[in-house]
Amino acid sequence: MQNPDVSIILVNYKTPLLIIDCLRSVEKHTSGLTYEVLVVNNDPDPSGRALVLDAFPTTRWIEMGYNSGFSRANNRGIQESTGRLVLLLNSDTLLIDNVLKRCADLLDSRPEVAAVGPMQITRDGKVHTEAYSGFSQLRRYFYILPGSGFFKRLLHRWLPDNQYADPNQVDWLIGSFIMTRRETIRKAGGLDENFFMYAEDVEWCWRLGKQGKMLLLRDAFYIHLEYGSSTDYQEHKVTHINRFKPQMHVSNLLWVRKQYGVGAYLVLILHYIALVPVIFGWKIGVNLLKFRNPFAELENQREFARHVGIFLRFFWKTLFNQKGFYKV
Repeated sequence: MQNPDVSIILVNYKTPLLIIDCLRSVEKHTSGLTYEVLVVNNDPDPSGRALVLDAFPTTRWIEMGYNSGFSRANNRGIQESTGRLVLLLNSDTLLIDNVLKRCADLLDSRPEVAAVGPMQITRDGKVHTEAYSGFSQLRRYFYILPGSGFFKRLLHRWLPDNQYADPNQVDWLIGSFIMTRRETIRKAGGLDENFFMYAEDVEWCWRLGKQGKMLLLRDAFYIHLEYGSSTDYQEHKVTHINRFKPQMHVSNLLWVRKQYGVGAYLVLILHYIALVPVIFGWKIGVNLLKFRNPFAELENQREFARHVGIFLRFFWKTLFNQKGFYKV
């Protein structure tokens, strides 16, 4: 049997019903190319296999045997796949038109392009404007500083955005939909398996981008429901200083270390450590000015200190870029 045009790789972790909905949308909207589907299973619950295979018997089901995270599971799928093109697709996504064919045609006709993806939208059609497309945009977000005025200008001057002649060219693509060539993966390498979850797509796109342009098709769309399988790794109380999910930011710090080196990593870590006494002192000062117990309402500050403690658990491993499994 001839190899398919595209290998579609999905990772299952407690999302078999989402995968079925996703594959129904693929089946409904995809034409003009051949494809295979590989589901890599990270879920210890065996019931998902029967659900998916009953609905889509031709799906190739691959067992990891443990929750291996995003990078290791996708790399296994890439190794087992046979298509000349590879698509990483999240389980919580839905196609709304024949975007697979458009992306495949683009990669076939433009050899200077390394990878391509469409824009994310919500189920009600709202574009995900918060999705980053530049490395510097992402790095600026890591600094807990006032979001306007002097500090905003300072960060933009220190970390300027890359400028491209092609309006569709970006630094990186969201990992929920990345299509690239098998040959490009061979040259750039697979996803970095030190990452458990988050930021692995950013680091991978950095290496893919060395092989050619990264294109974000701003007039093509797919639905990303978010977050189908990541609820175990999210913080539900979000404030300005506690807006980072610990797992996400441990991975972000690993990405900064790998891509930008020891200096950039240490600047961020020292920034967080220095903020601990600052935010405690600020709140205590506010309480004193309002004639309240100086140690009242410090829950937010304690939570930030707890997060910094989690980051520091991975400090030496990250500093020396040691191999491992960076899972909180």
